[in-house]
Amino acid sequence: MRRRMFRALWTAQLAANMGTWMQTVGAQWLMGDLGGGPLEVALVQTATTLPVFALVVPAGALGDILDQRRLLLGGQLLMFLGAAGLALVTGAGQATPTLLLLLTALMGVGEAFCISSFQAIQPELVSKEEIPQAALLNSANGNVARAAGPALGGLLISAAGPAATFGINALSFLGVMVVLYAWRRPATHRPLGSEHVRGAIRAGARYVRRAPEFGAVLGRSGLFMLFAGGLWALLPAIARGPLGMSAGGYGLLLGCVGVGAVAGALALPVVRPRTTTNGLVTVAMVLYAATMAVIGLVNSSLVAALALIVSGLAWVAVLSTLSASAQILLPVWARTRALAYYQLVFMGGQALGGVGWGLVADWFGVQSAFVIAGVGLALTTVASMRKMPMPAGHIDVEHVQHWPEPESLETPGRNIGPVLVIVEWQVERANAEAFIQAMRPVGQARRRTGATIWGLYEDMDDPTVFLETFTVVSEREHLRQHLERGTKEDQELELRARGLTRPGTAPRVRHLIWAYALDRSEELSDHDGAMAAHQH
Repeated sequence: MRRRMFRALWTAQLAANMGTWMQTVGAQWLMGDLGGGPLEVALVQTATTLPVFALVVPAGALGDILDQRRLLLGGQLLMFLGAAGLALVTGAGQATPTLLLLLTALMGVGEAFCISSFQAIQPELVSKEEIPQAALLNSANGNVARAAGPALGGLLISAAGPAATFGINALSFLGVMVVLYAWRRPATHRPLGSEHVRGAIRAGARYVRRAPEFGAVLGRSGLFMLFAGGLWALLPAIARGPLGMSAGGYGLLLGCVGVGAVAGALALPVVRPRTTTNGLVTVAMVLYAATMAVIGLVNSSLVAALALIVSGLAWVAVLSTLSASAQILLPVWARTRALAYYQLVFMGGQALGGVGWGLVADWFGVQSAFVIAGVGLALTTVASMRKMPMPAGHIDVEHVQHWPEPESLETPGRNIGPVLVIVEWQVERANAEAFIQAMRPVGQARRRTGATIWGLYEDMDDPTVFLETFTVVSEREHLRQHLERGTKEDQELELRARGLTRPGTAPRVRHLIWAYALDRSEELSDHDGAMAAHQH
């Protein structure tokens, strides 16, 4: 919190997050006042989440193409317009179920443009060493808002009506916009110009597929949310049924989660240096699983409240650690679009878990569903601890241009291709097997940064000569590999392979372009790989 811009944005986001939860309560209450049944009330939540789920990946690609500050301002503006529009039509008595859902969906579109970019800018607001603490504070921010927002929304609706709730939420977005407008973010130099959206989405998907450490974060996140989402989906049913609590009592249970989240935010800086990332995530997930089982087994409001305090602590430990790991593992060029996939897995797991555990509750009862979800989470957590371990070492994703710019390609490069790159390596015979193994991660790095096909071939006449080949969909995309996408980690992988080559030799690189591409008057429109598909 010592960083001025981080502190200002965190404070503004806390107000906006609380306003959003107040808005959710107000919108659902208003739908009931307008004569909507259970389905229409449930559609309010769908109207918020469906646009996010549908647009988060293209919005993430835009975040890496455009100025993220402007993208965030645009998203906040859409949410302000949605909330302000609801305040005006509700205050004027002109609200209808359809209008309520449309304006709520507009706010969901705005959230889709913000959700990944807010995470992606964190490394610009704090140092690399401070990212875990920043992720922890951001997670606590959301949980405090989740606990306090609905209660404040209920009080405000009782005192002044839904229109006032919507109006206050609109003002909260203005606060975030003021902070973003005041942020003087350094301009990003793009010698190759901006990527096309479809190409950026494909590049992001390719990166996620070929980044095993980030894949472990995605896998652990998806498994956790698949089971943990049952708590949020079924807690109202537990409060209303076995615990016999009123709406106010349910609000108190949510408040207990918030208390646990704050406690976790205070405790984790002390705990984190004393354990590994994998150990911390595993213990926190098992602890969360245990609280779900306890809530399902005991018909006591007090015990449930205490268990929810522990679950809030475990929840913030898991989410902040996963979020920090994701941010640290991603290079600047792919950060926002890859974080969009993280959000997609997170929300998808929660949505599927909510539906799935709802069905289990219908079949076996809500308490049994809690116990089954808790046991399932504990078992999958223990299994994934070895199958999908969290990254333990430091991976340096700082940008470095470790390849020389090819003389045969001119910046910004033509959008034609595919381009075939051939690298000839001369290797000591005794190092051949070690070289083959060292080139495996190099191949992964080539594919992460743009290669669609990669291979390593040994000369049958001279076993000391190896040919590395890879294709890239266009000349411009290959230049992006050279100028924009290299990292120190990729450089280190290549240096290890070079250390096994013959002394005094250097890799010989050739660039070939598909001959038929040169006969075409049209360039590839969108890095879509169509020409490469024809070649094969």
